[in-house]
Amino acid sequence: MVHLVIHADDVGMCHGANRAFVELSHLGTITSGSVMVPCPWFTEIAEIAARDNALDCGVHLTLNAEKSHYRWGPVTSEGPSSGLVDEHGYLWRDVASVRRFAHPDAVEQEWRAQIDRALAAGINVTHLDAHMGSALAPEWCHRYVAVGIDYGVPVLITNSLTAYGPRRHVATSTESQAADEAIGSAAADARAAGMPVFDLVLETDFSRPPHQPADYQAMLSGLSDKVSGDGLVFCAFHPNAPGGAEVEVIEPDTFHVRTDEYELFGTDGWEHWLTSQPYDLASMADLA
Repeated sequence: MVHLVIHADDVGMCHGANRAFVELSHLGTITSGSVMVPCPWFTEIAEIAARDNALDCGVHLTLNAEKSHYRWGPVTSEGPSSGLVDEHGYLWRDVASVRRFAHPDAVEQEWRAQIDRALAAGINVTHLDAHMGSALAPEWCHRYVAVGIDYGVPVLITNSLTAYGPRRHVATSTESQAADEAIGSAAADARAAGMPVFDLVLETDFSRPPHQPADYQAMLSGLSDKVSGDGLVFCAFHPNAPGGAEVEVIEPDTFHVRTDEYELFGTDGWEHWLTSQPYDLASMADLA
């Protein structure tokens, strides 16, 4: 049977992301989520997660601040010498710039600082994953696994970059073979440490234009034919509650994708369809 994690990325980015994660987790249509520690709304979700044991919350390791006018910097304070920040002191907008400028030691230090801040805030960190896939870059994917081993929590990783939905952020097409080899080797380390290695990571389609319905049933149907045996599939979704001109201003061109997910995942019809599928709905804590 396919084990399916329905995950909320970008928790802590804004109030609407936090609201969606909490509401949909209690409804059962989201089984896991991860928080962006450097973001402005981290403290809200940290307070909620610290007192709500029903929430499966990991750390969405963050090396990018990609929005036009809504930016954030690193948790560490090494400054420009770390290579983590752009000329304005914010995290880079794209993964390519992180790979080009960031020092691997600074990357690892930043990850550890984000995890430590989440733990200190009272979050029971269940796993690690990566905003825009940055942790799976060939330069430091082995460090990513090693950090998970050190903290005793699994990391989101696949056997190859090809199986990883947000791969377009991580490496160019000309690097795909080298990236596959690096990730495959890191995945072997994860498996040896007893971590789950996912067969497939699906992702929200941010290219969908407004008013065009999204077919999530088609996305999640027939997964047994795409993975072998008791496969592991991770859905990197991004539900966000609307209102208050919040996400609508932060992400004016694609906010509808996030709010549409929130509306759909909160319906009785979606809950009934999801639970009728021949899948084991799992949290990351279940798989640890």
